[in-house]
Amino acid sequence: MNLPLYINYPSWIHPEIFPNIPVLGLLRWYGLMYIFAFGTAFFILKKLLKEGALDSKDSEGKIVATTEDEIFSFIATGIIFLLIGARVFSTLVYDTSGDYWHKPWLIFWPFKNGRFTGLAGMSYHGGFIGGLLGMIFWCWRHKKPTMKWIDAMCTAIPLGYTFGRIGNFMNGELYGRITTMPWGMVFPTVPISERFSSKVEWVAAFMDKIGMQAVEGQLANLPRHPSQLYEALFEGLVLFSIIWILHKRKPFDGFTGGLYALGYGLFRFVIEYFREPDADIGYRFSVDGAQIYENTSLLNISTGQILCSLMILGGIGILITCWILDKRKKRKAEQGD
Repeated sequence: MNLPLYINYPSWIHPEIFPNIPVLGLLRWYGLMYIFAFGTAFFILKKLLKEGALDSKDSEGKIVATTEDEIFSFIATGIIFLLIGARVFSTLVYDTSGDYWHKPWLIFWPFKNGRFTGLAGMSYHGGFIGGLLGMIFWCWRHKKPTMKWIDAMCTAIPLGYTFGRIGNFMNGELYGRITTMPWGMVFPTVPISERFSSKVEWVAAFMDKIGMQAVEGQLANLPRHPSQLYEALFEGLVLFSIIWILHKRKPFDGFTGGLYALGYGLFRFVIEYFREPDADIGYRFSVDGAQIYENTSLLNISTGQILCSLMILGGIGILITCWILDKRKKRKAEQGD
């Protein structure tokens, strides 16, 4: 008997930390992962603080040391703006019902049909924009060098982001397209509308290839790419490693921020070919009319890939602009000498 070439989603994993326990059942892994993410960012910023990466100079050229209180205030402001941006973007861009446009007060209403749901639905790109605005606002308010502080935060973000994608995995959400790869995973959260009849020829051939048995009277739940883990690895650990290796060698302020936007955009753009787009949105551009669970052409483009393309262009723009400004600054300094 051949072993099945796929993995069943672990039955012991639940979105709730303490499932079936009153009150404690409200505690979810996804929320806990957010706490881990922000805690990780604070830890890394403290390390950068000790390295002097956040020190600045006053009008007389004297070094002004940064305090832990300033770091906490900086992160807190960024988090507030990030959550607002992530929620607003998710409800107004990704939700196709139009409910939030007509009833905007529901954007931050944590109940649905009389049941507590929390703020279900967050957009990374919205959080990116919101967090960026929050950091700019804080630096303006406290008269800090904006790009230096953004560089520090962009050093800290990727490792924390890893926890966010692990939270998505624990929720069994944002899974990928169907696959015959041996690490393909059967997610129990896949809705009936995205399962298939084993009587269809291509489905029967697919199941035979991976050693999956059809169950009488049930639609086949085919294995999918665990795209949440792909993102945790590449947009989190790998990107963090690259930035951390280079952060002490950055040639100018703004380099790390531009590198982060460019690196994240590139990694996410590629991974989007394995991640299934939202069912109610589908592809923004499609050359062959493929279903969202298929990966048939590199020219089938999702919403996430369009936003990642803008991040890539933005990252390149930041790198070029900051490089030019740094050259001008050095030229003026030389002329002043």
